[in-house]
Amino acid sequence: MVSEFLSAAATIFADPNLLGLSALGTVLGITMGCLPGISSTMALAILLPATYAMSPFAAMVFLMAVFSASVFGGSISAILINIPGTPGAIVTQLEGYAMTRSGRASEALTYSLYSSTIGGIVGLMILMLVAPLVAGAAMQFRSPEFAMATVFGLTMLAYSTPGSTFRGILSGGIGLLCGMVGFDLVTDVARFDFGVPALQGGIELVPLTVGLFGLAEVLRGIESGATTVRTPGLGRLMPPLSRLRRLWKSILRGSALGAIIGAIPAAGSAIAVAVSYAQEQRLSKRPDDFGTGVPEGLAGPEAANNACVGGALVPLMTLGIPGDTMTAVLMGALLIHGLRPGPMLFTDRPDFVAGVYVALFLALLLTAFFGFFLVRYFVRLMRTPSHILLVSIALLCVVGAFAIRNNVTDIYVMIAFGVIGYVMSKLEIPVAPLAFGLILGPILEENLRRSLIISDGSWMVFLERPIALTMLLLSAGAIIYPLLSKPDRFLSIRQR
Repeated sequence: MVSEFLSAAATIFADPNLLGLSALGTVLGITMGCLPGISSTMALAILLPATYAMSPFAAMVFLMAVFSASVFGGSISAILINIPGTPGAIVTQLEGYAMTRSGRASEALTYSLYSSTIGGIVGLMILMLVAPLVAGAAMQFRSPEFAMATVFGLTMLAYSTPGSTFRGILSGGIGLLCGMVGFDLVTDVARFDFGVPALQGGIELVPLTVGLFGLAEVLRGIESGATTVRTPGLGRLMPPLSRLRRLWKSILRGSALGAIIGAIPAAGSAIAVAVSYAQEQRLSKRPDDFGTGVPEGLAGPEAANNACVGGALVPLMTLGIPGDTMTAVLMGALLIHGLRPGPMLFTDRPDFVAGVYVALFLALLLTAFFGFFLVRYFVRLMRTPSHILLVSIALLCVVGAFAIRNNVTDIYVMIAFGVIGYVMSKLEIPVAPLAFGLILGPILEENLRRSLIISDGSWMVFLERPIALTMLLLSAGAIIYPLLSKPDRFLSIRQR
């Protein structure tokens, strides 16, 4: 892998086009990440159609830059205006905005950039060390293991999603049904197409994700009637180095937590930053000061947030299971370009795997560079009138949905799922499991049916294999635990 890594590094750094794509992706990622209402997932979904004409390698260089940079970009709005640009920046605003109110906005932004860069590098190192080992173990997987791994991923997503576990499972079930639209894998009979020829090929991932995460956000923005955002002045961007050195323990702790939690399918950055913040408060000598602008409470979660990038790529690259919604979009990009993530990718395309590592490393460097020198200009974008921003996003959604197959039906699909996403948000039903269900549904169906064919229809095949049984028990535990210990958590029963 070392030789492939060096070869990929030489290819990328010697090619001006690839360097330019990475720089462009970094700028767009920071820009879209810092705009309130545009998440990393939404940024990837909107920009994914721009990669159709690229080679698989160039597409991943561009998307990895958007992925990494948008995570940091989400912290800018959280620190300056108390609006997290991404779910992982929810905790950032607790200490970051408090520092802004006390006139330390520049200090907070520097802490965020500093911690994000180190956390991202730690996450990348863990990805490079752990992924080959996991991929080697995954080579022993057969259809029963892959089927149960898919069930485990969906269950963990439902369990870890904020709000009701039951509603998370319901959303995932809807996604599984969406994944069944089109021709049956075995009988080649059309299913759930409602007589629409365009649906016989199935529901495309891009129109669905663009609708759920893009158009739905536009509808929510229209409903809220948001106006132009006012931002504070920044001042100096570089605090004394002595203050930065005091944070190294918090950064390392947050980086380790982020990488580990990020590697758990469907855990996501929101859980990682919450755990990191709680840990820093517990270890702090002044826990009562948290919420007033404590640098450790900002640095730890920010490191965890960016370390999740590398961690979330572990299950995607090794098992073909997205670690979060962002890697779900990345998986869609790989599938569009004819590459299926999983253990065979390490065997068949080690050069591509190494290229992903190099692309992520380059994205981290460029994020640090652009983040430091251009943050003043990115802040001004948050003052864009909301009606201009919402119209621009809506147009990008339409173009992105149409571009995948040049089919008007995909626009209708995007609009339909935009409305569905909006309604689900009003009902407090999470949308992320739905997107996961669409991706994992065909994988689950294929491996489930293959397992039953091999075992002559016996379901005991999932109980006789240790790995499959372990994942099944973990999935059952994730469902039963909140039902028995916290029924209000399972059903989302709240006191009004």
